[in-house]
Amino acid sequence: MTKLSRRHFLVLCAATNASLLLPTGSAGAKGIGDFPLHKKIGEALTICPYCSCGCGLVIATDESGHITNAEGDPDHITNRGALDPKSIAVPQLSNSPLRLKKVMYRAPNSDQWEEKSWEWATTTIAERIKKTRDESFVTAVKVDGNDVTVNRAEGIGWLGGAANNSEDCYLSVKLARTLGVVYIEHQARI
Repeated sequence: MTKLSRRHFLVLCAATNASLLLPTGSAGAKGIGDFPLHKKIGEALTICPYCSCGCGLVIATDESGHITNAEGDPDHITNRGALDPKSIAVPQLSNSPLRLKKVMYRAPNSDQWEEKSWEWATTTIAERIKKTRDESFVTAVKVDGNDVTVNRAEGIGWLGGAANNSEDCYLSVKLARTLGVVYIEHQARI
């Protein structure tokens, strides 16, 4: 009777299990992968919207576009697949019953919220930016008695958020500079 060591037992078990996974003949090979999924799932790479670390996420969505799962992106340079509890909770952003799905507006000195359309919101925001820019635009300042051209809007500030990736920040700052905004800051620095 030969004595079987623990190491040899584990190797034998692994080899046995691996052999069970191998297809036997053409019938076994044909059957692999012939099972339908219950629902189609799409995956996309994105960045965590919570803090300014910019961890990479792999977001899985169902047919209707709702987030079904969030995992760390193993190829992302910041987190290498690891996530904190806030990042893991990203599906709650789209699936929460408390999530607003329409524009809510509260007029100055009012205690009531009104439902507005997206068209109204974007038009109103653009009008207010234009009005503030026109009212606060400075073309020149005096330096040592001479006029120096500055062309800036001193009544508008731009604040970036931690959820913005590099491309978002680039476009945001491009827009802000085009408007003449000089007061540009980011939430991570405050």
